[in-house]
Amino acid sequence: MPRVVVVTGASAGVGRAIVRAFARRGDRIGLLARDPERLARAAEEVETLGGEGLACPVDVADWDGVEAAASEVERTFGQIDVWVNNAMVSVFSPVRQMRADEYRRVTEVTYLGTVHGTLAALERMLPRDRGVIIQIGSALAYRAIPLQSAYCAAKHAIQGFTESLRSELEHDRSRVRVTMLQLPAVNTPQFDWVKSRLPHRAQPVPPVFQPEVIADAVVWASEHERAEMYLGWPSTKAIVANRIAPRLLDRYLAHNGYASQQTDQPEDPSRPDNLWRPVQADVAAHGRFDDIARDSSAQIWLSRLRRALAALGACVLALGMTARRRRARTARARRLFD
Repeated sequence: MPRVVVVTGASAGVGRAIVRAFARRGDRIGLLARDPERLARAAEEVETLGGEGLACPVDVADWDGVEAAASEVERTFGQIDVWVNNAMVSVFSPVRQMRADEYRRVTEVTYLGTVHGTLAALERMLPRDRGVIIQIGSALAYRAIPLQSAYCAAKHAIQGFTESLRSELEHDRSRVRVTMLQLPAVNTPQFDWVKSRLPHRAQPVPPVFQPEVIADAVVWASEHERAEMYLGWPSTKAIVANRIAPRLLDRYLAHNGYASQQTDQPEDPSRPDNLWRPVQADVAAHGRFDDIARDSSAQIWLSRLRRALAALGACVLALGMTARRRRARTARARRLFD
């Protein structure tokens, strides 16, 4: 049955891939992003894929704009079933070169944009006692890396905000569900329009995944109850390793975290960036890393089957214990008759 879905950051990158994935289900989708032209193209694409699209040009840092967009989606399509908070901006720069207004801007879009989307969704979902909110997080919500302090801090904040909300929903016995997906490196256009002070062009830290891998996981999470999912082995390893040896990771990243985020191509310091306004570019979901990006993840496949695998393991364990008990009874019986 078609659902009503809202996706922020919907015009490009992971958001565009998420929109396509829901469109293939025939869902009715409210698309929120800043660039009206690219957003209109994304909405048209929804129609060609079998869904219905509504372009809502808005900066998610603007609470009134987000609230108005949510109302427009419900007037057009009906009650919102799924809300995906995906919009983000970032700055690649050492902390010592960052400006206060840049930290404020990244926080307003990446963190407060998520808060604004969540509040708009809750305002509608809580009275109905149903709905799903999906936060697009990152392994960087647990393990920060150099040169992305503003973005890492915003993702940490989203993690804390979501944990508080999840506890409150459980306390209230609400059937509204919130899920956070922790992403690995993804092949998106952001590395060509992110504000950067690096000497060389930015790149995602390998291994890199295609945005469709993330989009499929988002659709799956919208249909299954899961509080949190780590997407890809790199995310899982980074989060687990940080719990075990955070200082060791500090030293590792001090030596490797700079080069791994840059190609050998020099950056153009005069190119436009999307921190304050959208960059005019004819892009969609993919960035320039198709040649190294992976289009599947065994870890995500196994994560989806976690409960089934746990049940299978319990059955195997129970059968093994039953067989051992049977062998023990047989051995005792033999001793009695010997």
